[in-house]
Amino acid sequence: MISEAENFDRPPVKVALVGSTGSIGTQAVEVVRAERGRFDVVAIGASTSVGVLAEQANELRPDVVALVDENRAGELAKLLPKGTELVVGSAGLELISGSEGRADVVLNSVVGFAGLGVTLAALRAGKLLALANKESLIAGGPVVAVARATPGAEIVPVDSEHCALHQCLRAGRPSEVARLILTASGGPFRGLTTRELESVGLEDALCHPTWNMGPKVTVDSSTLMNKGLEVIEAHELFGIPYEDISVVVHPQSIVHSMVTYTDGATIAQLSDPDMRLPIGYCLGYPDRSHIAFGQLDWQSVGRLDFEQPDRAVFRCLELAEAAGREGGLAPAWLNAGNEVAVAAFLEKRIRWSAISEVVSDTLHAFDGGLPTDAGSVIEADRRARFVAEKAVAKGQAA
Repeated sequence: MISEAENFDRPPVKVALVGSTGSIGTQAVEVVRAERGRFDVVAIGASTSVGVLAEQANELRPDVVALVDENRAGELAKLLPKGTELVVGSAGLELISGSEGRADVVLNSVVGFAGLGVTLAALRAGKLLALANKESLIAGGPVVAVARATPGAEIVPVDSEHCALHQCLRAGRPSEVARLILTASGGPFRGLTTRELESVGLEDALCHPTWNMGPKVTVDSSTLMNKGLEVIEAHELFGIPYEDISVVVHPQSIVHSMVTYTDGATIAQLSDPDMRLPIGYCLGYPDRSHIAFGQLDWQSVGRLDFEQPDRAVFRCLELAEAAGREGGLAPAWLNAGNEVAVAAFLEKRIRWSAISEVVSDTLHAFDGGLPTDAGSVIEADRRARFVAEKAVAKGQAA
């Protein structure tokens, strides 16, 4: 079923898809394709995936395409539709996201710390930011908060858990919120002991039981670092104190998160695991999609289980929560240490169990400091990566 633009009261939403060739970006293209006429994709951008980017440009016909890899710009230029502008370098992603871009809504699905510039550019331009890059808030929360105060700027989170919270929070006033409850699938290693986890490999970690995600996020899910980062993100997004944010393991991944109100009522958002639902919610906000992505078949749900995460085994969760409570530049150090550790694991330079060790060693070297601007966050990221690489080398030598 195709939804046409006349089904909505507004003209087509002008969208920039930044990180358009990754898992979230390609699913965003599916949402646009499914609701033909509702969205006008005016810009797309990616780091290196020239072939996919060219295919998307020829289908979506954006005004401008951004490519970070300047060495492949000539190759991409030959594949783009006539009249499409090409901008290159990391500044190109910020260009299509900020005041010089034509988009009303910017989807930031860039992976990792590299997405911070896109987040700041979109918010400083007073745009609606559909945020799938949690690292922006983790590493640069206070700096992002300043940009978020720009008139017209607004963040609608794409992460399934935070999008669920965003939807649940529409049921009450901020003063009525008692607790946010983030759900976690538990990842591929739920129930395993520390000894059993010593022998798991890359292929095991990339085999997620319910979600199809990119490798970095999938590994983060296996360590529960993803959930720890989401606790910090929830605090930054919604202003809820850390002591009022909980994590529960829910292996079916049907309840995506919950909000408990002061009167004892708990509101939950439920659906099958399908990232196109939160993507569509964010791109079209405040209107909901007419396509039922992830709609539940209640006759087949069967049961909903909940349990506490094993914090002794999955240490990354508590490392992240501790960094969040520390505040300042500690979350930036946490994020940098984790990105370095996960990259080393994906390259098979360290074992899975060493990821938390690298992050712990990185945080142990943190010497304080507050984020005053984007430059201070970038410098903290640089210093933390240097420490983390030393920890990786130590792990390789062990």
